[in-house]
Amino acid sequence: MTDCILEMRGISKEFPGVKALSDVNFDVRRGTIHALVGENGAGKSTLINVVSGVFPHGSYRGKYILNGEEMRFLHIRDVARKGVACIHQELNLAPDLSVAENIFLNEKPTRHGLVDFDAMHDQSRQVLERIGLNTNPLAGGISPEERVGRLGIGRKQMVEIAKALTRDVSLLLLDEPTAALTGAEVDVLLGILDGLRRQGMSMIYISHRLDEVMRIADDITVLRDGKSVETRAREDMDKETMIQLMVGRELTNLFPRVPHRRGELALELRNYSVRNPDAPDQHLIRNVNLKAYRGEILGVSGLMGSGRTELFTAVFGAFREKGEGGVFINGAKADIREPRDALDRGLVIISEDRKKYGLNLVMSVKQNTSMSALKKVSSRFIINDNKEVKYAKDYVRDIRIVTPGIETLVRNLSGGNQQKVVIAKALFCDPRIIILDEPTRGIDVGAKYEIYKIMNELVDRGVAIIMISSEMEEILGMSDRVVTMSNGRITGEFDISEASQEILMRASVIGR
Repeated sequence: MTDCILEMRGISKEFPGVKALSDVNFDVRRGTIHALVGENGAGKSTLINVVSGVFPHGSYRGKYILNGEEMRFLHIRDVARKGVACIHQELNLAPDLSVAENIFLNEKPTRHGLVDFDAMHDQSRQVLERIGLNTNPLAGGISPEERVGRLGIGRKQMVEIAKALTRDVSLLLLDEPTAALTGAEVDVLLGILDGLRRQGMSMIYISHRLDEVMRIADDITVLRDGKSVETRAREDMDKETMIQLMVGRELTNLFPRVPHRRGELALELRNYSVRNPDAPDQHLIRNVNLKAYRGEILGVSGLMGSGRTELFTAVFGAFREKGEGGVFINGAKADIREPRDALDRGLVIISEDRKKYGLNLVMSVKQNTSMSALKKVSSRFIINDNKEVKYAKDYVRDIRIVTPGIETLVRNLSGGNQQKVVIAKALFCDPRIIILDEPTRGIDVGAKYEIYKIMNELVDRGVAIIMISSEMEEILGMSDRVVTMSNGRITGEFDISEASQEILMRASVIGR
C-alpha cells in the first residue's frame, strides 16, 4: 500500500465566472499533519470541500485517490464511510443538548430500539479520554452530561473533534480550528492533534496562523490563486518563505508603519464604568480614563476576558448595560444611549464578528456599503440607484475590494474582502472615530497588509483609530500608543517607543 493516505491529482473546480481551483496536486502521508496555507480566496476551503465530499464527483475535474484507490464520491456519507471526517470553522453543535448527545448526534447507541444513554455516556467518556481530556468535572474536565451551551469555544472545539472520532476516522480535516481560541486553548488543541498523530491518524490542517503551522505541520502545501504553488517538508520551510509563496511577492515589512502626527483630542472617557448584565451589583468595567486623538492609532491590548470589547461596545451604545461616567467627543459631553447616537457623532465600531454584526451575507456589496447611511442615497424613502452604484464603485476602487462586481453577494467574497466591505460600510457614515475590534482576525497575511494600509490612509485624513487586538505583533506593529487592560481596568499606557511584548504582557497580567 502507498505511503500516502490521500493523493489529489489535477483537481480543478469552477463556479460561474470564477475558477476556484486549477490543476491542484498534493499528497498527504500517513500519520502526518499536512498544512494547507494561502491567502483568502486561494482555494483552501474549496479544496477541503472536495476532499470532504461537499462537492461530489462530477462537479470537479481531476483524480481523488484514497488509500491507493480512485474515489468517485457522490455524497458526504460516502466519504465518511471511508474514514474521512471534517471539522469546519463554523462548529456544528446543538447548544441545548449534552456533550454526549452532541458527540453521538448523528448515530446514538440503542438498546431494544431505544437510545441507550448509559452506553452513550460511557462511549463519550472513552472518546474524550482518547484525545487526552479529563472527564471529571470536579477536576475541571468536560463531563459527558454537561450542556454544550455552557462550554467555552475552546471546549466546544474539543467536543467537535470527539464527535468526529466516534466513527473509524483515518483522515481528519480541520478548517481554521484555532480561529476563535485563546493562546492556552491553542496549546491544548495542538497537543490533542499531536497525540492523534502519534496514534497514526492523518490530518489536513488549514490555518492563517503561520506560527501554528510551523509548530504542528509535517508537510506544507501553499496555494495561490487556486493553484498549488509548492509543497515542502516543514524543516525546509520558514514563515518568510511561506508568506512570499502565498502572496507571490516579498513582504519585507508585514506592518507598514508610517509616521503619524497626533492632532486634537477626539474621544475621552472619564471614570467610565459598565455593570455586569448578569450580576448588576458588580462591574465589568471600572473607572476607565482614556484619551484617543485624531491622527493616531491607539492600540488596546489585553488577555481574553479583560473587558476590551465590552468597554467599547458600551461606549458605542450597543452593550446590554449602559455605561456610567463621562464620554466626551471633540471636547463635548456625549449622551450615547444607542448606536444611532454614536453614529450621529461620528463614532463607529467594526465588530470582531463581521459575519454576525458587520454584514448581511445575502445582500450585495453595493447594499452592504450603503445600508449604514441610507439617507445619503435616498429621497422620500426611495433609494437613488445611480447614487448607490456610484458610492459602491468608489469604495470598491478606493479600498481595493476584490469582487466580480458591486452586485456580488458578500457571502461569496473572501474573508479579507468581506472585512473591506465592513470598512466601506463604516466609512459611508463619514466617521471621525473608528473602533476596530480584531480588524484582521481570520484573514490572510496579504489581506492584513491591505487593511493596515487602509488604516494608515484614514489616520492621514485625521481619523482617530482605536484598534483592539489579541495579536501582540499587530499591536506593536501598528499602534502609535498602547493601553493595556485587565479585569475591566486600564493597567498601563505606553508610547510605542517604550512598548515591548514583555512590557505589555506584564501590564496585561499584573498591571504596570
